[in-house]
Amino acid sequence: RQDAPHRQRGDVRMIDLSTEEWREAYRLVKAAAEMPDDDAARAAAFDFLRTAESKRLLALAHLLQPGATARTLQAALVPLERVDTRAKITDGEMGIRTTDAPGHVDKAPFTVVADNVRSAFNMGGIFRTADFFGAERIILCGYSPTPENPQVRKTALGADVSTPWEHIPDVRDAIDRLRAGGRRIYALETVDGATDIARFTPVFPCALLLGNERFGLDPDVVAQADEVLEIRSHGLKNSLNVVSAFAVAGAFLRR
Repeated sequence: RQDAPHRQRGDVRMIDLSTEEWREAYRLVKAAAEMPDDDAARAAAFDFLRTAESKRLLALAHLLQPGATARTLQAALVPLERVDTRAKITDGEMGIRTTDAPGHVDKAPFTVVADNVRSAFNMGGIFRTADFFGAERIILCGYSPTPENPQVRKTALGADVSTPWEHIPDVRDAIDRLRAGGRRIYALETVDGATDIARFTPVFPCALLLGNERFGLDPDVVAQADEVLEIRSHGLKNSLNVVSAFAVAGAFLRR
């Protein structure tokens, strides 16, 4: 990008938010966001952004047009907030509910099994999603990173504490233990003959198997499942990111 100075951080190129244009944009948009009913403040910010040299600032101008809601004005400030590290737009200011409900836990009788999930960030996302839908526990298999990994902890946002977990090296052993405990085994995988999860009624207690981001579950693992479930695509791509797929599946299990 040639529309603003850059600085280097390792191999990442970052927009330099310390330029005078960005600082002035921050000042004007902040004023408009703090006084959403002040047409003059909004007009000043809009006029500045629509004539800015930076393409990124130009792209924000439409958010300041007449008729924009107070929430839209707050959203316009988010890309600029790093100009002043003392000013942060919080979810609360955006009207988003952010308070967790300590002690309010509605567990469901399903276990999540993650086999050879490569990304620590995905694993943290799986923990957070499992907590959200009330999974009883998570079993990590293969080289799936555990919550000892700081990136898992960071992405899980505390869900690694609220959701019990254990590590079983071989997913096949995990399946044997779960089945011996009376659980049905469901594999989430895109294979021929899989059942559309939207039309499926699960039997509880159960376990949901999630596989590697690129290769999925091993065929012999899929063969051990009592049912193979898939999320039907309505576009060109036939699959979702593992966290997104689990979120869809988790919603159906809770239903």
